[in-house]
Amino acid sequence: MASRQGPAEAGAAVGSSTLLKILVFAMFAMFAMTTDSVGTVIPEVIRQFDLGLTAGGSFQYATMSGIAISAIALGFLADRLGRKVTILIGLTMFGLGSALFAAGNDFLFFVSLLFVSGLGIGIFKAGALALIGDLSRSTHEHARTMNLIEGFFGVGAIIGPAIVAYLLQVGASWTWVYLIAAAMCGLLILGSATARFPRPVIARDKATSPTEAIRLAADPTALFFGTALMFYVGAEAAVYVWAPTYLADYSGSWVALAAYAVSIFFVLRAAGRFVGVWLLSRMNWTTVLLLCSTAMALLFWAAVIGGREVAIFALPVTGLFMSVLYPTINSTGISCFDKGRHGSVAGLLLFFTCLSAVFAPLAMGALGDWLGDSAYSIVLGAVMATLLVVQCAWNAARQPFAARLAQRNLDDYHTAEVEAAPVTG
Repeated sequence: MASRQGPAEAGAAVGSSTLLKILVFAMFAMFAMTTDSVGTVIPEVIRQFDLGLTAGGSFQYATMSGIAISAIALGFLADRLGRKVTILIGLTMFGLGSALFAAGNDFLFFVSLLFVSGLGIGIFKAGALALIGDLSRSTHEHARTMNLIEGFFGVGAIIGPAIVAYLLQVGASWTWVYLIAAAMCGLLILGSATARFPRPVIARDKATSPTEAIRLAADPTALFFGTALMFYVGAEAAVYVWAPTYLADYSGSWVALAAYAVSIFFVLRAAGRFVGVWLLSRMNWTTVLLLCSTAMALLFWAAVIGGREVAIFALPVTGLFMSVLYPTINSTGISCFDKGRHGSVAGLLLFFTCLSAVFAPLAMGALGDWLGDSAYSIVLGAVMATLLVVQCAWNAARQPFAARLAQRNLDDYHTAEVEAAPVTG
């Protein structure tokens, strides 16, 4: 049972909570600078090393493979070692992997560094997601906070490609985007090391094991949310990974717009995530997911049927509706489990996310190489968006998780709201 706090201690806890949220916001913005600029970097890598689409996509596959492996195998560290230690380990790995881009100029060397960076992202992201659960007072607040966090991720996703575009414009190397991220990571390591983290609200009698995430994979609830994330990420990858390549062949009246289509997508996705906080405060999360996934799928099929002339408008606008999907699916899936397993659950869902982030773009690139047209990446994205609509429609009609979320509010989050846990160094 947590001890009761005086006004000064309560004020310190609130201040620590605010600082920790700011640090998490910055972490998401930082790694988004690298992961979401990959669509801009890949064409340069293909030209620099004379690669095909499938090989060039290794910059995406390497990072996401690293995240997936660490998420499923090491997500439990957030529950075993604590959120702070886990975040520091992950940030250190990401920072080193990014900084070493200054040490070579070889394709395989770069791919190896991206894999190491991905391992780091998977570790600190699982810790950060578990931390947000500790700082939230209800499952609903958890979802709204996750949308806010992903909004900052969206800001990083705008900044990263913009930095790459500027570097190329002035004749500098695209690798500088990774060096800038490494410098930011150094500041975040310092901030996280000195910040005061809360004690876990839920203490487990038995230490979380490395196989916890694997055991959770058998839970139908985890499978539902993991599958939904896979469909979403596959659709998203069609835009931010392959849309630059697809639209590079556009020669109509909107050439200038086509060049900025993915940047507009990231801007709308970032703005939409802040709007998502507002939507979730007024509508049931199941309704929000159904409406947004349907709009996204319709835009995808408009892009497929209308070709590049329509795609330069339809694909960027999907970002507005995609924005709320990932953070809401992810946070609600985590909230369905007790806080003592949030690190493992976050790792498992991150594994599903990265599995799709690896294989969906890989399939799109291979399909484009095989059929000789990158337009098929958009078709595959439209199919995945449609499958997500089917899943969201079933979820809205059946409300299968309502009772479970209500129970978690009573057992976990209600405790956090009544008695704030003391902060620790």
